[in-house]
Amino acid sequence: MVTTHNLGFPRIGAMRELKFALESYWEGRSSRAELKALGAQLRKQNWQAQSGLDWMSVGDFSFYDQVLDMSFALGNLPKRARGFQGDILDNYFRVARGRSVQGAEDHAACCGGIAAGEMTKWFDTNYHYIVPELSADAEFKLDPSRLLEQIAEARAQGVKTKPVIIGPVTYLWLGKSKDDSDRLALLDRLLPVYSELLEAMASHGVEWVQIDEPALVTELDPAWRHAFNLAYHHLKSCRIKILLATYFGTLQENLHLACNLPVAGIHLDAINARDEIQPMLNLLPSHKVVSLGVINGRNIWKTDLNATLDWLEPFAERLGNRLWIAPSCSLLHVPADLGNEQKLDDEIKSWLAFAIQKLEELRVLATALNQGRRAVTVELVANQAAIVSRRTSPRVSNPAVRQALAAINPALGQRKNPYPIRVRKQADLLKLPLYPTTTIGSFPQTAEIRQTRRQFKAGEINEAAYKIAMQAEIARSVREQEVLGLDVLVHGEAERNDMVEYFGEQLEGYAFSQFGWVQSYGSRCVKPPILFGDIRRPKAMTVEWIKYAQSLTEKPMKGMLTGPVTILNWSFVRDDQPRSVSCYQLALAIREEVLDLEKAGVRVIQIDEAALREGLPLRKAQWKTYLDWAVESFRITANGVQDGTQIHTHMCYSEFNDIIAAIADMDADVITIETSRSDMELLDVFDHFKYPNEIGPGVYDIHSPNIPTQEQMVELMKKAAERIPAERLWVNPDCGLKTRQWAEVIPALTSMVAAAKSLRSAAA
Repeated sequence: MVTTHNLGFPRIGAMRELKFALESYWEGRSSRAELKALGAQLRKQNWQAQSGLDWMSVGDFSFYDQVLDMSFALGNLPKRARGFQGDILDNYFRVARGRSVQGAEDHAACCGGIAAGEMTKWFDTNYHYIVPELSADAEFKLDPSRLLEQIAEARAQGVKTKPVIIGPVTYLWLGKSKDDSDRLALLDRLLPVYSELLEAMASHGVEWVQIDEPALVTELDPAWRHAFNLAYHHLKSCRIKILLATYFGTLQENLHLACNLPVAGIHLDAINARDEIQPMLNLLPSHKVVSLGVINGRNIWKTDLNATLDWLEPFAERLGNRLWIAPSCSLLHVPADLGNEQKLDDEIKSWLAFAIQKLEELRVLATALNQGRRAVTVELVANQAAIVSRRTSPRVSNPAVRQALAAINPALGQRKNPYPIRVRKQADLLKLPLYPTTTIGSFPQTAEIRQTRRQFKAGEINEAAYKIAMQAEIARSVREQEVLGLDVLVHGEAERNDMVEYFGEQLEGYAFSQFGWVQSYGSRCVKPPILFGDIRRPKAMTVEWIKYAQSLTEKPMKGMLTGPVTILNWSFVRDDQPRSVSCYQLALAIREEVLDLEKAGVRVIQIDEAALREGLPLRKAQWKTYLDWAVESFRITANGVQDGTQIHTHMCYSEFNDIIAAIADMDADVITIETSRSDMELLDVFDHFKYPNEIGPGVYDIHSPNIPTQEQMVELMKKAAERIPAERLWVNPDCGLKTRQWAEVIPALTSMVAAAKSLRSAAA
């Protein structure tokens, strides 16, 4: 009999219950007890949703981030967070976001602000994790309370538990040394704590534990490969069965290593690594469990169940009871339940599967393998009809788009003149001071803005009333920026629900869910649009709003667009053609918008590519292919403008040092990046790489409620000026201000403008 299990389930709730509970607690409107009760309720709902599985995951629920959970379980806290006397959950939030409860008197003494932990992307996904901080003197001390409490909670509800933890090697691989020491030197100190954790779970009756080691799908040098052998030979004596989970890619040269580790079973991502199943079976001893990820855990298209059974049945016959099946990775990366969607186009809805539906697909596959396909004839026939419907739908292909795609040539991606010539023309037109100040685009999305948007979508107010309300918010943003003294202004994006969804709603080839929310980090959720067909821009998307904003000020107004690579990487992308083809289609569409903004007199245009690094393949051998089409797509989008039009781009919370040459090839006049949380460490690359254009290293960490001082910002910019000439530096936050409140934004930007003036005075 085939065994079914799951690697993880969405934790935010089908209606974002966790998001609202977290924000209520942080704002002091609800108690810690209420937050914890909501967490217990969500865990119960999640286990009920997985009740048909043979094994259900425990420990995949988190109040903020699973990597931060592991840091706390291992006692690996930043030095600034040690010795905290309050509730551990409050200290957890202090590390995650810089502080816990905002404005609550009873927490004023214990939950004050500290520097938040650095945040970056989880492998090649849009999920952000809190980077473990490591040092040569790091000490580890087990605190298994969170995990053991959830195990006991699940047992009380009759859940057959399979705890999930991040493996020791991947944990160190994800971390960052704060003193340039060797992370792997900590393995000997770390492994006894992992042994202690496994023994604690065994003592609580746990039979299987899932240990996630996705670092195995990356290129590892000999020291890291050896670390895997050391780690699992150390852990093999523990009284618990280990299912070693890999996902997001192929094992390749690490396949032999993984198959020979002393564990009871291995999970292989069969969506990405199906060709490795047979080689893995040839290497594995006959007593080991083989778990295959047969349902795509990162996209929302229905699985072709008949086609899956065609290749899966021979393996099931060979493996018998040794075969486990699951989604390819945690379902954290997809929405919870398609059943909540009431407004989604029926035809497109029939092509989709969210987390709950993916588990139903898993059940159908298991039944077919255990009892034969005839036992699920009805389900297989319905599934096949949906697969054929999508494959043959005339809505998927647009001949005009295909014709435009075929006409792409290298000239589309070339500026008329190189940067040294352009920069002189731009300086004459814009007349900006040294250390010019700007923001990244968005200003706070207040409750009033969101309410107006809801009323408009519900038909409670007409388009004219909506337009007046949004213009009033734009005017407020412009007025505040002029009072602050910023040099290049933005319109604030009041009319935009999301930087990708806003554009997707106006492009042909996209569909939209009501409740397709996915966690990005903490309480931040996104609702990725569904890219199902060829992309076309029917009309201008932003020009009217930017023209209105420019009419309110004499200062340069920045047109704000999301770039093609980011729109692609932050969408649920069609899987019936190469991603590069979809990206080129998006590039042509956004190029039209760039040219229309220029025609409207906009002289500064920002094209955000926040997700460029995120789409990078996990293996360096594949980087060039991706970067070639990703950079070309950006250049097609941006480079049709005249020399006097200044092109900006923005990248946030991504390690980009190893692709800096590709970023330079984008040839944006100005790039803005995140550097505040990393204390300008990301600028180390400029010690060796002479970046040719202008750069704005973010000095205000907008993902934390803490308000930076003028002095802190000046110090960060001084560090930047050691690597980049002052005449090519901008002063800006590290990301958009949408998620912050005006009460935080005004003092922070006041300090930022004062910092720029101080730097100018010092340079005079």
